[in-house]
Amino acid sequence: MERGKAEGKRRQNAEYSPRTDLALEIRESFEEDDVEIRGVVLERNPGITEGIEISRVVIRDERGAAAMGKPIGTYITIEAPKLKSAGEEYKEQLSKEIAGQLREMCRDLRQKRILVAGLGNRDATPDALGPMVVDQLFVTRHLIREFGKDFKEKHGLADVSAVAVGVMGQTGMESFEILKGIIRETKPELIIAVDALAARNVERMNATVQLTDTGINPGAGIGNNRKALNEESLGAPVIAIGVPTVVDAATIVSDSMERFLNAQGFSEEENQQFLFEIRESARSGETGGLFVTPKNIDEAVKQISIIISEALNMCFTE
Repeated sequence: MERGKAEGKRRQNAEYSPRTDLALEIRESFEEDDVEIRGVVLERNPGITEGIEISRVVIRDERGAAAMGKPIGTYITIEAPKLKSAGEEYKEQLSKEIAGQLREMCRDLRQKRILVAGLGNRDATPDALGPMVVDQLFVTRHLIREFGKDFKEKHGLADVSAVAVGVMGQTGMESFEILKGIIRETKPELIIAVDALAARNVERMNATVQLTDTGINPGAGIGNNRKALNEESLGAPVIAIGVPTVVDAATIVSDSMERFLNAQGFSEEENQQFLFEIRESARSGETGGLFVTPKNIDEAVKQISIIISEALNMCFTE
């Protein structure tokens, strides 16, 4: 009987999948069934700094990939809930956490030719993270070409180039097409793509960083899928770094109603049925394509872009 209820709930959850780019949130959506997902491993650990949590979701095989709707690979989530009111020391520690996880995910960074791709639209603040990170990077490819390998070794530099590729409405080209041309000329050994993401939890906006070795599908979180940027499509390994800057409005409606129903003492079965109807209505109505971002988004994106760019610069220099 209990297994039947769990299976029914799973089917309802499958029909309503909140828009999120975070593998951790997808994995969390299964926790209420109190079962392990075959082919998926979740580990949670505190960071080196108090108030920072590290979660690692590893999708090991095709069964896990099918359950999660994500490619096989490793997804690291760094949560910094104190970031919105934190001082400079906390922000510096967060940069170190990101740099440490990136080094672990891709060793010998300074020995590789690296292309950093800033994805997104710099004219739309919630989507401007990638270009803003690129603006603050210490790029070195031109210096190494000018002064040679000895200069690179003497100063402990990685060979780094960077580009903000814009969006199709600005360039008439997909990010994939632009990057393919650049890769053909510069021949990077590693691509690091930085992009804004969508989350389902409001608290994770602008306070969470996801790193993954599977690449990225630009626009996937908001239902605007473009060609995937990964090793298969670009011909070089792709590490994706993303920060959620928006939340689906339909999810906010659903979560608010769920808290209200729980407070009123409705049964779990009644809650699930009512929420399913609310979600369907929200998705098909005016809120179906609406995404919400906080009022301080300008300052938040500026702050997190500095944190990520400092983390990358740590990885690229001694």
